[in-house]
Amino acid sequence: MSVLEENLDSPLKKRPPSWSDIWLKNTKPLKHVVFAMQLQSLASKDPKSQTLIAKFANIDRTLLLPDELLLKILSRLPISQRNPNSLVCKRWLNLQGRLVRSLKILDWDFLESGRLITRFPNLTNVDLLNGCLFSPRNSWILLTHRMVKMQTSSDFCSNWKLLEANLLPVEVVDRGLQALANGCPNLRRLVVINASELGLLTVAEECLTLQELELHKCNDNVLRGIAACENLQILKLVGNVDGLYSSLVSDIGLTILAQGCKRLVKLELSGCEGSFDGIKAIGQCCLMLEELTISDHRMDDGWLAALSFCENLKTLKLLSCKRIDLSPGPDEYLGFCLALERLHLQKCQLRSKKSVRALFRVCEAVREVVVQDCWGFDNDMFSYASVCRRVKFLSLEGCSLLTTEGLEAVILSWHELENLIVVSCKNIKESDISPALATLFSILKELRWRPDAKSLLASTLVGTGMGKRGGKFFKRT
Repeated sequence: MSVLEENLDSPLKKRPPSWSDIWLKNTKPLKHVVFAMQLQSLASKDPKSQTLIAKFANIDRTLLLPDELLLKILSRLPISQRNPNSLVCKRWLNLQGRLVRSLKILDWDFLESGRLITRFPNLTNVDLLNGCLFSPRNSWILLTHRMVKMQTSSDFCSNWKLLEANLLPVEVVDRGLQALANGCPNLRRLVVINASELGLLTVAEECLTLQELELHKCNDNVLRGIAACENLQILKLVGNVDGLYSSLVSDIGLTILAQGCKRLVKLELSGCEGSFDGIKAIGQCCLMLEELTISDHRMDDGWLAALSFCENLKTLKLLSCKRIDLSPGPDEYLGFCLALERLHLQKCQLRSKKSVRALFRVCEAVREVVVQDCWGFDNDMFSYASVCRRVKFLSLEGCSLLTTEGLEAVILSWHELENLIVVSCKNIKESDISPALATLFSILKELRWRPDAKSLLASTLVGTGMGKRGGKFFKRT
């Protein structure tokens, strides 16, 4: 045997495979294409082959695609086409279910039976609020609230705790939470009502990536389960809602929460009954807290001074609060939030001048102030905002008691003001605009002026250069 033959026979000296060899190894799609071409050539020669072509046309070409590739294709289609696509066949139905990430549950049996997990195995956002309610199906009375929609019987007026009487038992809710936690370990957001400590503990142990939780009808005991969610970043607690249900969240629960959920970034307390100690515990333990929303609070007097312990707080929102703080204490105990940038007041009742003064004192570092539909917000109330010297953005909407004189007295002292929005403030009259205020308007970066339907500011201030700050004009030479 020659040396050349010896080298050819040796398995270690084989020629490396070429691209054509690798390409031709997978000949299944090629055979499919060749077969289709043969059918077309037969059709041009023999009309009897039309029957064979018709049968071939009914073959599902997508069967040649693996699930992973078909999922990528379906995921790039518009969301509006998901429902029609799921009707093509069972395979597409299952694949579309794997693409769904967010779902609102209306039928609790769908969750407990396990069909939810089978149908949608990759859920990350689940809302169980409406699913936790049972209502008479033969009733034509529909009760709507900003949280829920439900059918109710005709005697609902005699029951002032309507939602509480139509909630699923705590044991049933906990069973559903256990089934959800076992089937969706990658859950990131959850909305639930009437759960217990055990049900939330199951979610905390199984769903380690849970980042956002909205809990209705919450109490201090339930917060023990929430404290086990170490990676929680966004939390909304609803304790008491007039006419729907009642529940108690006090300083005990807020302290438990603060010691467990130390990574909170956003916190909303609605209908909670805390005080100085509870807010202080949150400020000292939740060092990453940047946004605090307090809605319809039932807190004890003196809680406002605890905000100074939230050292990294950037946004403070007060929504639908019947009072702020009737006894905030002396100024030396109030302190203020150094990092605070935004203060939003919406649908609040500003009855006490002492509490409004204390609020602006705590928030004197803000750069953005928004006041919307707040009862009692007049010139005296707004004058306390003069301590906020760094304001760049001011929005006033529905402040019917505020006048042009009161507005001017404050914003002329804000030398950094750049954006001003005045909408639906009927006592702010254009006829009362002074030259100093008109000059301020001319250097603003943004001005939206609609205090009433008859506003003609654009025409009355023609020639003042309003909105031309920083503008550059060019012309051809």
